[in-house]
Amino acid sequence: MMKLTRREALLGASALAALSASRAAMAQAKFFRIGTGGTGGTYYPIGGLIANAISTDALNASAVATNGSVANVNGIVGGAMESGFSQADVASWAYTGTGIYEGKPKVEELRAIANLYPETVHIVVKKGAGIKTIADLKGKRISLDEPGSGTLVNAKALLGAYGVTEKDIKPEYLKQQQASDKFKDGTLDAFFQTTGFPQGTLTELASTNGFELLAIDGAEAAKLREQFKFFAADEIPEGTYKGVAGVKTLSVGAQWVTSSKMDAELVYQVTKGLWSDTTRTVLDNGHGKGKAIQKATALSGLGVPLHPGAERFYKEAGLLK
Repeated sequence: MMKLTRREALLGASALAALSASRAAMAQAKFFRIGTGGTGGTYYPIGGLIANAISTDALNASAVATNGSVANVNGIVGGAMESGFSQADVASWAYTGTGIYEGKPKVEELRAIANLYPETVHIVVKKGAGIKTIADLKGKRISLDEPGSGTLVNAKALLGAYGVTEKDIKPEYLKQQQASDKFKDGTLDAFFQTTGFPQGTLTELASTNGFELLAIDGAEAAKLREQFKFFAADEIPEGTYKGVAGVKTLSVGAQWVTSSKMDAELVYQVTKGLWSDTTRTVLDNGHGKGKAIQKATALSGLGVPLHPGAERFYKEAGLLK
C-alpha cells in the first residue's frame, strides 16, 4: 500500500477544497438563458457576445439557438428560457393580443430589458432575374423564413402591401443558411431576412454567388409605416455586401425581453452587465451590429413594459425619472 507524504496529503486536501468551492459556486450561480435565432443570423452571435460578457461567478448566461422572435416569446412563457430577443412588432403583438396573436391569450407577463438595434428587412433576389419590385415576386420560388420567426411575420405584411399573397408565390419556410444554400444551387429565386446588417450568411453569399436587394420605398413603404407603427425607414448602404448596390428599406427594433416572473435583482444585474464597460468593448469589437447597441437608445420603441429590475438600473443611470 502506497503511503502519502504530508505534503501530498495537504495538496490533495487543497484540491478537494477548491473543487468543493467551485461546485458550490456553480450551484449558487443563477442561470440566464437568452433565446436568439438561427446560427446563421445576427441574433445568435450578438446573444453569444452578451452572454459571455455578462457572465460572472454568480451569473451563468448562455445564448440558445432558436427559431427566432415568436419562438422566444413562447419559450419565455413556457419556461424553456429566462429571456430572449424579439422583434418589437412581435413583442408588442404578444403583449396586447393583437396582430399574429389575435384571438390568443395576451402574453401579459412579457417585460423588456432593452431595445438593442434596428433589424433591417433584406429581400434577396437573383442577379439579372428581372425582379425589380415585390410585385415581381409573383410566381417565383421564395423563402419567407421559418415558422416562429419575425421575418415570416414581416414578409407576409410586405407581400400584402404590394398585392401579393402566399398563393401567388411558391413559398418555402427555411432557416437563413438553408435559404442561402438553395439560392446558391438555383432552386430558390429570392428570400426574406429581417436582420441586423452585415449578416454573416449574406456576407458569404455576396462573395460567392452574389445577389441583388429589392428596395422598399415610395408609396407602399409609406403605407406600411402608417399601418404598422413599428416599421421605420432604413437603408442598407452601398458596400455593406460586396458588389451589392445599396437600397432604401424598412426596419424594426430588436429587443431583449423576459418575464415579469423573473427575480428583480437578477434582471437588475443582467441589465447592469449589458451596459458595463466590459460588454461595451466586446460589442464594439465582436460584431458589425454591436456598435449600434447603445444605452442612449435602450428605451426606444419599447412595446412592452420594462421589467422592474431593468427599470431600477435605468433610473440609477439617469435614463428614467
